[in-house]
Amino acid sequence: MLHPVILAGGVGARLWPLSRAAMPKQFIELDGSKSPFQETLLRLGCLPGLGTIRVMGNSEHRFLIAEQLRQQEVECSEILLEPVGRNTAPAVTMAALAAVAEDKDAQILVLAADHKITNVPAFEQAVAAAIELSSEKFMVMFGIVPGRPETGYGYLKKGSPLSAKGFRVEKFVEKPDVDTASAYINSGQYYWNSGMFLFPAVELLQEMEIYAPDLLHQCRLAFDRIAPDLDFLRIPDTEFAACRSESIDYALMEKTSRAAMVPLDAGWNDLGSWQSLWDISQKDDFGNVVAGQVEMIDTRQSYIHAASRTVAAIGLENVTIVETDDAVLVASSDELQRVKQLFERLQERTPQLTETASLVHRPWGSYRTLASDHGFQVKHITVLPTGALSLQRHVHRSEHWTVIKGAGEIHCAGKDFVLHANQSTYIPKGAVHRLRNPGSETVELIEVQLGDYLGEDDIERFDDVYGR
Repeated sequence: MLHPVILAGGVGARLWPLSRAAMPKQFIELDGSKSPFQETLLRLGCLPGLGTIRVMGNSEHRFLIAEQLRQQEVECSEILLEPVGRNTAPAVTMAALAAVAEDKDAQILVLAADHKITNVPAFEQAVAAAIELSSEKFMVMFGIVPGRPETGYGYLKKGSPLSAKGFRVEKFVEKPDVDTASAYINSGQYYWNSGMFLFPAVELLQEMEIYAPDLLHQCRLAFDRIAPDLDFLRIPDTEFAACRSESIDYALMEKTSRAAMVPLDAGWNDLGSWQSLWDISQKDDFGNVVAGQVEMIDTRQSYIHAASRTVAAIGLENVTIVETDDAVLVASSDELQRVKQLFERLQERTPQLTETASLVHRPWGSYRTLASDHGFQVKHITVLPTGALSLQRHVHRSEHWTVIKGAGEIHCAGKDFVLHANQSTYIPKGAVHRLRNPGSETVELIEVQLGDYLGEDDIERFDDVYGR
């Protein structure tokens, strides 16, 4: 049986300022409809005979993952929470251990949560070919038919042909220079390394025992101590953190004699930069891609994204502008690979710009910061049906709540009452309080915080239905 594994733990630094650590690109509706993670789930629905879908994710994103699984009505799934990032080799190994525990004949289809594939039938055909090769004990990679001499990807050189339209992998090449990449394209023998795989799970573990026994040992220790937490499975910190950080390519695929490749020509894009989004998006007559309120005069071959206000551009060419309510990126489109370098610099100097955006998702809903300055902060809070904030109190701030939509049950300082639209209440500093939404309509409120410290860590929780 085929057991999908979705690797969903990345940060998406190259899509800053839209992508942040708390809300990375794989969970953002980049095209206004569904997130890349949700599109990955939809593609799986076209494959026959699936076992459990396993999502390897960051603990900070657990409720995002759960909510997007719920929205796609995915029932047979597990969410494994990695306490720290350790690259793909430990993540794939943990998923293989989980799959084998359920199904000794499991084949695991490893996918990234942030890829775009436009030709789903071609994807299905490639997976079918990979399943056949995996049944013959091959470790299968998906090689993307290259469309240009890309210097940002690794390459696979195809070797001797195998059954099911596959080939042995003769050579792995790291990111080449442009001349070398051009020669690869012209030869017709090289493919982009997609980072997608299909493994026979038992044989994968056997190969890891040969080529990365230390990593497999640590993963077994961690797997034996996995602890359920609500709807999640928490991988223990100490054992997993002791794994060396390494990709499955380095740890296994470049060493094993069982490496195979299936070509994939399915409109693949890794959404690895703003240039990638420009490539796949519909353009106007002048080659521009725009989103949001944008006004342009004599502007060509540009990507302009306006999230919170109007962006106006005059006389620009080959430029990328991405506006959010707290940051604006302006870059030559030829330099977009350096956005990650900028992201890393901001992590050191102004980390709040890389960690959270104004819209913050919580298991009960979300909040957006509308205004803040010394001593005050204003938020727009949305509480989903059946959602509930934790029972909590604050040491440094008081709060004023005004409901603008729906009706919420309020507990404050030992009293219980219902607050309707156009009604408000005061939460004194130190008062134990909570809001619940028992109804079927979303509750929205404006929260005004006043105090000498307004950080999110000024919360003392007494009870929380989400186990935080």
